[in-house]
Amino acid sequence: MTSDAGKSMQTPLFHRLQGSSPLLLNVPHAGTELPDSLRAALTEEALDLCDTDWHMDRIARDVLPGGASLMTARQSRYVVDLNRPADDLPLYSGNTTGLISTIDFDGTPLYRPGQEPDEAERAARIEGYWTPYHVALAAEIERIRALHGYCLMLDVHSIRSRVPRLFEGRLPDLNLGTNSGDSCAPALSDAAFAALEASQFSAVRNGRFKGGFITRHYGQPARGVHVLQIEIAQECYMLEETPWTYLPERADQLKVALAALIAAMTSFTPEAELS
Repeated sequence: MTSDAGKSMQTPLFHRLQGSSPLLLNVPHAGTELPDSLRAALTEEALDLCDTDWHMDRIARDVLPGGASLMTARQSRYVVDLNRPADDLPLYSGNTTGLISTIDFDGTPLYRPGQEPDEAERAARIEGYWTPYHVALAAEIERIRALHGYCLMLDVHSIRSRVPRLFEGRLPDLNLGTNSGDSCAPALSDAAFAALEASQFSAVRNGRFKGGFITRHYGQPARGVHVLQIEIAQECYMLEETPWTYLPERADQLKVALAALIAAMTSFTPEAELS
């Protein structure tokens, strides 16, 4: 069987790099592009895109091992949230935001009065943005699985370290989610978390962030698809206020921790777990 190693593709929705190893990094919330119609409907404050996973696409590229695959979304999560289910059923019991949210993480309205999306607009965004991304992501997982018999995916996220509406106090630096252990093999989860605990950063597993739709939907270890989510406190690598400045010295330290996490993932094989 031939491999699509090194094959790169860019669409208005995503950038994809297809590698030859079992590892896939997915970055669904770093996009900053907006359709003109949405840009006109949002408030001036919303156009700051404060809930973006700033610079996560850059960091993912920097820590991507040779041969690994990468998918990064280009559109803002304010268009549609790729880490929510298409039926918009809530994933968490506390405060959150939805598939096509009308508020930001702080509860502030995103839209100018009377400009909120109606049902037809919501349906169009799901069809035009959410569905094609997930079709491409599912196809990439299956391509890797066909090559190796399994796929290891890290879903990469970041968030401001303090968002009182969503969680109390300051978020731990590195938040590993495995859908309470259901989205990957236990040995993989343990190895990944041990790598984070050995870093200079604080780490927690299956705390406030257990994994969103992507982790819960695609993580099917019985089929050989092992998915982990990492949610990173943005203070670890950037300034958490506009213009959302990237801080190279902090980011370099974070990349060391992420490289160790990825090394732990790539050392895992289903055969090793069974032996």
